[in-house]
Amino acid sequence: MSAGPIEEQLDAFRTDFRRLRDEIGKVIVGQDDIVEGTLTALIAGGHVLLEGVPGLGKTLLVRTIADSLKLKFSRVQFTPDLMPADLVGTNVVLDSTDGGGRRFEFQRGPLFGNVILADEINRATPKTQSALLEAMQEKHVTVGGTTYDLPKPFFVLATQNPLEMEGTYPLPEAQLDRFFFKLLVKFPSFADLETILDRTTEKTTAFATSLFDGDRILALAQLVRQIPIAPEVRRYAIAVVMATHPDHELATTSTKKFVRYGSSPRGAQAIILAAKLNAILDGRFHVAREDVRKVAPLALRHRMILNFEGQADGIPTDDVIANILSTVKEPALVAA
Repeated sequence: MSAGPIEEQLDAFRTDFRRLRDEIGKVIVGQDDIVEGTLTALIAGGHVLLEGVPGLGKTLLVRTIADSLKLKFSRVQFTPDLMPADLVGTNVVLDSTDGGGRRFEFQRGPLFGNVILADEINRATPKTQSALLEAMQEKHVTVGGTTYDLPKPFFVLATQNPLEMEGTYPLPEAQLDRFFFKLLVKFPSFADLETILDRTTEKTTAFATSLFDGDRILALAQLVRQIPIAPEVRRYAIAVVMATHPDHELATTSTKKFVRYGSSPRGAQAIILAAKLNAILDGRFHVAREDVRKVAPLALRHRMILNFEGQADGIPTDDVIANILSTVKEPALVAA
């Protein structure tokens, strides 16, 4: 493909991304990093876990993203009594209209949508949480021995409350690994809170309008994968991931002291794809180390399991990642 068409596509990519970000910004106040991180994961084809205390607008963010896209939206409120069949659907017995007796028919659950809001996902039991595993990774579900494909694109945007809050269950490590990014939603600043009150307590209410359909999102995702990455930058990303493993030679002092298990290969995949998208937004047709450093905390913070000492001392995984990014060996010093 010639340079001309690629440049035009990249310009269109940046324009569409900014339009979508600005449209969401009409409703969501003061969460620019969260909005950009969520859109990055969506376009890259990954799922997002949003963590924060209740009332910070996590659910509103997901709903606004769905409103800005011409996609089917489903919302599931996770509770302790929610069952797997409530997510994927179930076979029901129906009477045939032609008098041929009874028959089984599959009734699709809320997972059969494009944008799925799994609200307060960690309030459901591990059995129900695990029902999402196949859907998130394989993009299909199996019921009664029959496999059903999910619509494309398919995104799970889950919200969770901090685990120390009453009535929550930790997500299984295998399910956490399915999330492309984990984003931490902070309390708004004084000015942002004032704007929120203006928008929510006055006569008019802001809302987002639909901009793009699923085909455009899939096209943007394919463009991201065309961005080249130099071998030394790829090896740098690999070195960062390897440094999260306490038994690896690249492990930092912080990793060896506080980490029990490091990131899976999915962490490296998420870093590379997100770094490519960040390069596009920065006006470049190549990936730099700075792109890797920017997205690494979002892709790794939920894929690292702290040991007893790390948990007892309350060490944030972001601190361990920051230590890795500041001390990991450069690619030229890492064996290929």
